[in-house]
Amino acid sequence: MNAVAPIIAAADERTLTATRFTVPGMRCAGCIAKIERELPKVDGIIAARANFSAKRVAIQHDPAIGEDRLTEALCNLGFEAQPVADNPLGQETGERQQLMRALGVAGFGMMNVMLLSVSIWSGAEGPTRDLFHWLSALIALPVIAYSGRPFFASAWMALSHRRTNMDVPISIGVILATALSLYETITGGGHAYFESAVMLLFFLLAGRALDAEMRTRTRAGIGALLGRMGKAASVIGADGTTRRVPAGNLEPGMLVLVAAGEALAADGAVEDGTSAIDNAMLTGESAPEPVGPGSAVHAGAINLSAPIRVRLTHVADDTAIAEIARLMDEAGQSRSHYVRIADRASRLYAPVVHSLAALAFIGWMIAGAGWHQSLVIAIAVLIITCPCAMGLAVPAAQVVASGALLRRGLLVKDGSALERLAECDVALFDKTGTLTLGEPCADVAALDPQARSVALGLAQASRHPLSRGLAAACLRAGVEPAAVEDIREVSGAGLIGRWQGMNVALERPEGEQQALATRLRIGDTAQTITFADPLRSDAAATLAALRGQGIAASILSGDRAAPVAAMARELGLAAEAEASPQAKLAALEALKADGRRPLMVGDGLNDGPALAAAHASIAPGTASDASQQAADAVFIGEKLMPVALAVQVARRTMKIVRENFAFSIAYNVFAVPLALFGLVTPLIAAIAMSVSSLVVVANSLRLARSTRP
Repeated sequence: MNAVAPIIAAADERTLTATRFTVPGMRCAGCIAKIERELPKVDGIIAARANFSAKRVAIQHDPAIGEDRLTEALCNLGFEAQPVADNPLGQETGERQQLMRALGVAGFGMMNVMLLSVSIWSGAEGPTRDLFHWLSALIALPVIAYSGRPFFASAWMALSHRRTNMDVPISIGVILATALSLYETITGGGHAYFESAVMLLFFLLAGRALDAEMRTRTRAGIGALLGRMGKAASVIGADGTTRRVPAGNLEPGMLVLVAAGEALAADGAVEDGTSAIDNAMLTGESAPEPVGPGSAVHAGAINLSAPIRVRLTHVADDTAIAEIARLMDEAGQSRSHYVRIADRASRLYAPVVHSLAALAFIGWMIAGAGWHQSLVIAIAVLIITCPCAMGLAVPAAQVVASGALLRRGLLVKDGSALERLAECDVALFDKTGTLTLGEPCADVAALDPQARSVALGLAQASRHPLSRGLAAACLRAGVEPAAVEDIREVSGAGLIGRWQGMNVALERPEGEQQALATRLRIGDTAQTITFADPLRSDAAATLAALRGQGIAASILSGDRAAPVAAMARELGLAAEAEASPQAKLAALEALKADGRRPLMVGDGLNDGPALAAAHASIAPGTASDASQQAADAVFIGEKLMPVALAVQVARRTMKIVRENFAFSIAYNVFAVPLALFGLVTPLIAAIAMSVSSLVVVANSLRLARSTRP
């Protein structure tokens, strides 16, 4: 329990007034810099910190300043903002739903417009061509107006406040291509380019919808964590009577009664009674922990055996579990430095392309070509350099790699995680539930068949973790349960019953190993049953595979020192035991300060902040909901090898991504001069653009063969 003490101390030190806002208009590093630089200039605002991945801003300010003033300050900078005080998990479901609807409309429009365009490319002429152009316009115009709203609104907001963002050049390109296409359609021209505008919107919306989905899942993970806390507690009054009080109304100093099977609603210390608690959510230990007078207990822990009385010490936002949720939320800030490759390229790419198009128009006007021909050439430059291939360079590779990994038992939650996985050079593993299976496994080999049968007859009557582990071991051995009668669970002692006229029991043995063993008593005979948490069968092979990839591994666990040291010796690893969530964060930050890029692999709620803060993170499928949500990837089943496979495929993916970008750049270096000199018609430009996209997709499909460790 000492492992979480620093969390409580940190919770008590939070004295600054802070208000958080959702700011969906943050699109690039420039937005972050503007917010963090300009907000502190407002009177009463001390500091501002933008979280790009969560699209939120935390503002430290004078308590006298209200939310309206803070919202106004953000709006003056050109950012719409909503406080999240009433929704601390910040689930921006509205934005996600809007993006998904826009993506669906853009996808429908793209397929239909491309179908019509293929007919034109195949040789449709005269009235037939004009009809297809009008049909394309009827489909594309409402699609562009609806699906382009996220970009148009963001660009207008930026321009109206005299700043730019990456949505400005996107909006200009879409509007210009649409306007010329409409002019060509009205005047009976030979070429229209509706498919280019709709396709560009579709691919851009796909990336943003993925961003919004990942942010929503992260917020949901934190919600699942806080949901583990008890919703109410039975407060004991001065006269000895009890009353149910909601968790939000509890106060330090209250005495509460915690029944067997009940989750604690606040932190405190046991004042009366003995029991065992399931504290795996904080310590990562699968074995129950005995508690008695003076023992510290924490919100979210489950009382397993007998009623206890607890004097509350920390409630609501000051509890250890709430502090872990806050750490998980804020640890994601480190990811704001990892902007997707395509986004980084787009910030330079779009202005350069539009500048070239403008120069082409001006140059041909000076050369006497006339405004129509000059504009057609400028549009050809825009189309032939439309960043579809560059936009596909990353997501196409990510989708193929993620699908291949999923078939091998690893779910990648965010495509950009592959970039970070490829960069990792050191791995930190939790012990229980990560290197091991996380389930107490009973050694029943020494028991005779009759004893096994009695043990199963008793164990299957209890939901205690050790009882479940014992029952599972007996069932795997093909044991049939004995007909044990009058089974009762005695608080702090175990299970007792009657079998063939004899007293039988599963009871807690005395000594230091009482949490890892149970004693089977049949009449006057007693036998001790020991438990172990076995290593995953391929743990050693996985560590060897990681070493082969240049990744050194070590153990970073909240478990007790003795079992961690034993496992470290067995695997030949360095290890740190009894590490609190903050200690794990500190270890990761120390590695980062040394220029390392750590991969964290863990399953417990105490691993959540570290999973969120690591350069990349992976959790097993048996991990807590919060840990699975905080991690970049989740592996399914009892094998650990998907961890090494993920790194291998991630590195291969980034190699393919670099090849895709190299091809996209080479294509533009060759095609742009041709377009600038008027040697490429818009139709040929559209075909070349489509072929470049197909080449990128075909190259990405090679990743499907990269899933053999």
